[in-house]
Amino acid sequence: MYTLGYDLGSSSIKVALVEIASGKSLAVISEPKKEMNMLSVKKGWAEQDPDDWWTHLCNATKQILKETKVPPDEIKGVGISYQMHGLVLVDKHGIPLRKSIIWCDGRAVDIGRKAFDDLGHDTCAEKLLNSPANFTASKLKWVKENEPDLYKNSFKAMLPGDYIAYKLSGKINTTISGLSEGIFWDFKEEHIASWLLDYYEVNEVLIPEIVATFSDQGHITAKGALETGLAEGTPILYRAGDQPNNALSLNVFNPGEVAATGGTSGVVYAITDNLSVKESSRVNNFAHVNYSPEKMRIGKLLCVNGAGIMYRWLLNNLKITSYQEMNELAAKVPIGSEGVIILPFGNGPERMLNNKDLGAQIGNINLNIHSKAHLCRAALEGIAFSFVYGMEILRADGIKAKVIRAGNDNLFRAPIFSNTIASLINQEIEIYNTTGAIGAARACQLHNGNYAAFGKQIMDNDYIMSYTPSSDKEEYKMAYELWKNELELKLKNN
Repeated sequence: MYTLGYDLGSSSIKVALVEIASGKSLAVISEPKKEMNMLSVKKGWAEQDPDDWWTHLCNATKQILKETKVPPDEIKGVGISYQMHGLVLVDKHGIPLRKSIIWCDGRAVDIGRKAFDDLGHDTCAEKLLNSPANFTASKLKWVKENEPDLYKNSFKAMLPGDYIAYKLSGKINTTISGLSEGIFWDFKEEHIASWLLDYYEVNEVLIPEIVATFSDQGHITAKGALETGLAEGTPILYRAGDQPNNALSLNVFNPGEVAATGGTSGVVYAITDNLSVKESSRVNNFAHVNYSPEKMRIGKLLCVNGAGIMYRWLLNNLKITSYQEMNELAAKVPIGSEGVIILPFGNGPERMLNNKDLGAQIGNINLNIHSKAHLCRAALEGIAFSFVYGMEILRADGIKAKVIRAGNDNLFRAPIFSNTIASLINQEIEIYNTTGAIGAARACQLHNGNYAAFGKQIMDNDYIMSYTPSSDKEEYKMAYELWKNELELKLKNN
């Protein structure tokens, strides 16, 4: 018997088929083969057609069923992971009224900022654990202000994963975790944040019914079965945003456990059981997948925009053919890159730097001794130092890391990167080879509450290795302090 997992990203839809008994992945399929289209009508806008997501999901599902030859009636559950913070508005027939305003769309920044000031920073921090910022609630307010006729015809406001679940099951519902990522949830009152919706003059009836993250959320309809190839009646048993789901995929559920990813941007996602919001201007706080009012589990999300994109920029602009070659060049240079410093913050404003946009900066180059090898090492170290800087912010917000788990992506494959972080935070980093789609498929079993069996499957199938802290950390510390001093000087002068 099997479970199926979807991971709805902004570039593709991934689907994974997993054997229930062993947790082993039979296959992972991605559609489309090229990146999905993203519409940007104005600078800073980003939209996608929800029905394009559905088309690619159907194609990927049919493909994986054909490739694995698994009979649809042997699939006992569906899990869904999705790009966070998007807005999908549908009419009373469930038809999208406009393209989805997705996570990276910035049109509602000023709306969220004004709400934060008008409602009070302390009130927002205590109740929402965040500023309304550019999240889904603020995007909904933008629609009301700028597309009033469309707003009047809206029946429900959904997150991207809610829409996929609706297309499969015909039921419109959402989760507390999802509402928290949209900044619709009041953690103090343990209820929808009616006072925020009142301020935005948004009707609470637009918010879907709430279901548990791990629960029977609906069943594949005859239409959903016809379009996907799945069996009618198959239950949807799990749904979560991509960052909480990435943490789940790495078996990160409890206080002190931290999930890290190092792709184009980097993320540190740490679990806590307290509502500290000391760093709420630099860190986002969401209800984790296993959150309940009785068992507080908050995911503190710290993002480093300028991560893998910095390393990729060097790859594209130096005479280097691969990341492997870059890593080999970097390994020839000592810790600290003989003084070369790279601040990798060239991918827009950095929330952890209070939304300052420093741009990527390369400094201290001696034209007589430094080479492209030094740039490669300085880039890896600079990105690693950014993660360490972020961990210091999380520590100031009450996070005490006990275990750090990371996916086997480009940056964490580089020993210099992972060893630098492990040594500076004095914490082992465990590396796992998994995906969000596989995690979503396995999560279908958690409605039974057997977290021990879930974690064992991850260890048995995905664990690769661990990076342990160096016994001699002084060179790492010296290099980091020089980098940190340079960063804070730039921040002071910016």
